[in-house]
This record gives sequence, C-alpha cells and structure tokens, in this order.
Amino acid sequence: MARALEQDDEAVSPVIATVLLLAITVMLSSMVFVMMQGALTTTEKSPPLAQVSVRGLENGFHVVKISSLDQSIDPAKLKYDIYPEGGQGDPVRGHVADSGVYGVVGANVSFHDRDAGYSVTKGDYFVIDSTAIGSNLGTWRFKLIDESAGVVLVDIVLPAIEN
Repeated sequence: MARALEQDDEAVSPVIATVLLLAITVMLSSMVFVMMQGALTTTEKSPPLAQVSVRGLENGFHVVKISSLDQSIDPAKLKYDIYPEGGQGDPVRGHVADSGVYGVVGANVSFHDRDAGYSVTKGDYFVIDSTAIGSNLGTWRFKLIDESAGVVLVDIVLPAIEN
C-alpha cells in the first residue's frame, strides 16, 4: 500500500522573513561602506617646497630663478609681491598667470615658463625691471605665495644693483 505524500504548506513566517532581509541588507551595506571608506577619504597634499636663486644684473634687472620645486604649481594660483622693506616705495603685486606677466617680454615683471607647460616648475624664472619699479634703490623683497596651499614659497631680499 502506497502511502500518500504529505504536503507541508507552512513556510517561514512573514515577520521572520522581513527581519532576515533587513539583516542581510544592513550587512551588505556596511561591507560596502567599509570597502569604500578608503576611497572616500581625501589625503591632504603636502605644501610645495621651493628654492630660488636671485641675480642683480648691471642693466637694472633682477632675475629670480626657481632652482628647486618639489611639485608643479598652477600659475593661476601663484601670487608675487615685490615690496620695500622700509616702506619707501610702492609695492608691486600680481598673479603669475596675468596676461601682462606670463611670458611677456619687456614688462616690469615677467614670468618665463621654460618648458611651456603652463605650470610653474624648476627652471622657470622671473625677470624684474628693477629700475622701472624702483627696487634697485634700497632693500626690496620678493615674495612668492601659493594661494591654493596658503603658503609662502619664497621670501628673499633682492640684491643691490650697482650701475
């Protein structure tokens, strides 16, 4: 005699199923969060470090050459100040990317990008017409400021020019 198979129509109750689905969802989302946490955190870039050499030429110009720079800088974020130490004279201020400074020959202050990569790197230089701005008289300073990092890269004294 064959026995009839019994059917069991009972399954997991809807409350337990909902709790299990919520637990699985929470576990999966927390695993995704932990994996992506490293990608979401931003690491701060260290501020650039620069060294320059400066020369006063007999023709009344100063040449400030970047002799060392550990990272390239966007010229639009770089500002220069040329000012008298004692306050006698008007300071000259501007941004490297100004149309009257970047690559202009014959300006009072001009910046020359040696590799023409529209970035400030080692070997680039400033030419300052010291006679025109008056920095050949007295003690003047040249300051280069990276506005994106908020740091002064260079603050040097322009040497006296003997005519």
